[in-house]
Amino acid sequence: MYSTVKSGLALTLALGTIAGAAVPMVMVAPASAQSTFSDVASDNFAAQFIQELASRNIIAGFPDGTFRPNDPVTRAQFAAILLKAFPNAPRVNTPINFSDVPSNYWGFQAIQNAYATGFLAGFPGGTFRPNDNIPRAQALVSLSNGLRYTASQPAETVLQVYADASSIPNFARNSIAAATERRIVVNFPNVQQLNPNQVATRADVAAFVYQALVSTGQVAAIQSPYIVGQAPTQPQAINIPAGTAIPLRYDRADRILLAKNEPQPTPITLTVAQNIVTSDGTVLIPAGSQVTGQLTVSQGAAQFTASQLTLANGQQLAIAATSEPITTTETVRRGANTGTILKDAALGSAAAAGIAAVTGDRNVRAGEVLIGTGVGALAGLIFGGDRVDLISIRPNTNLNVQLTSPLTLPRS
Repeated sequence: MYSTVKSGLALTLALGTIAGAAVPMVMVAPASAQSTFSDVASDNFAAQFIQELASRNIIAGFPDGTFRPNDPVTRAQFAAILLKAFPNAPRVNTPINFSDVPSNYWGFQAIQNAYATGFLAGFPGGTFRPNDNIPRAQALVSLSNGLRYTASQPAETVLQVYADASSIPNFARNSIAAATERRIVVNFPNVQQLNPNQVATRADVAAFVYQALVSTGQVAAIQSPYIVGQAPTQPQAINIPAGTAIPLRYDRADRILLAKNEPQPTPITLTVAQNIVTSDGTVLIPAGSQVTGQLTVSQGAAQFTASQLTLANGQQLAIAATSEPITTTETVRRGANTGTILKDAALGSAAAAGIAAVTGDRNVRAGEVLIGTGVGALAGLIFGGDRVDLISIRPNTNLNVQLTSPLTLPRS
C-alpha cells in the first residue's frame, strides 16, 4: 500500500487476494510523487500531513487517485513507512527472523529494519503479526521508542492532557508521554481524546509520522488545532489597503440638505451597505457595521470624513476615509411648500434656518435638524433674498468612502 523506490519507479502496493489470502499486488506508477488525492478534501485534518509525506515519497496513494485516509494500517505497512521516513536510523538490535514473516514476504526487509532500529518489536513466540492492524497506541510507542524519546516529566502528569488517559495500556504510558511532549500526537476530532486502542488509520499514521519528522528537525511544522500541545497561533492583523472603497448607506433619509454656510461640521453615522471581503471571500467588514464621521462644507462643496468604524460585534476601530466632494445644489424659493421640501430629507442646522427664513415657515423644527447647534442658535446667520441654495446629498450614493490610509483589523 505504501511506496518504495526502485529503478526510478515508485511501486505502489495495494492489497489484493489470491485464493482468499491477502497478498501485495505491485502496480507501477511514475516516479514523480502524487501529493493531492481525490478523496482528501482540503479541510481534512490530515490533508497537509498527507500531502507533505506524499511529496517526499514516504507514502503514496492508489492508482485511482485516492488515498483512502480512513483505511487501517497493518504492522507490515507501518514498518514500510518507517523505512521510508527514517532510512538512516541507527541499528540497535540484531535482526531476527520472525516465524510468521518468511523471507519472500513483501515486507520482510522493512520489518527486519523496523526491528533492528528499535521502532517495532515482536510478540511472544517469535511472531510479528505483520497483517494485524496497528492500534494508535502502538504506532505512537513505535515512533517514541525508535527515536529514543523519554518524557521529562512523570508520565501520569503528562497524560493528564487526555480525557481517556485511563485507557492507555500500561506498556505504552511512558512512551506516549514522551511522544506527547514532542508533539507527535495528533487527535481528531477531539484533541483531548487519544483513543489509544482504536486502529490507526492512514490519515492518523500520516499525521504521526510527519510530526515525528518535525520533532527531529527534518521538516517544517504544520499548524493544526489537533496537535496535542501545539502552541496556538497568535491572531495576525489584517491590513485593508488605502484606496479600498466602502459603500455606505443612510437609513434615516433619502437625501441630506446642507447650507453652503453650515457653520460647523455635522456629525452623522452611516451603515456599511455590503460585506467587504478578501479575494477568497473572507469577510473583513460585515454589512451592517457603523461608520461615524462628519459632514463638512467648504468652498461650496460637502464632504463626509469617517473617523470611527464600529464592527457588527461592537468592536470599535479608528478609520480614515473620505467621500468625494459633493457640489450638487437644490434651490428653495420663497413660498415653496416645506412639506414637499422636507419629505424624506434630513437637514443640517443652517439649512433648516435658511429654509425657515426663505419660506417664512417657522414650523421647521429643531427636531428635523440632523445634529448641531439647533435653529435658535443660528439667528445671526444671514439669508437674503427670496431663495436659498442648498447642497443636496444623496447619502446612499454620494457618501461611499475610500480609505485614505490602511485600516488594520485584528484577526480573530
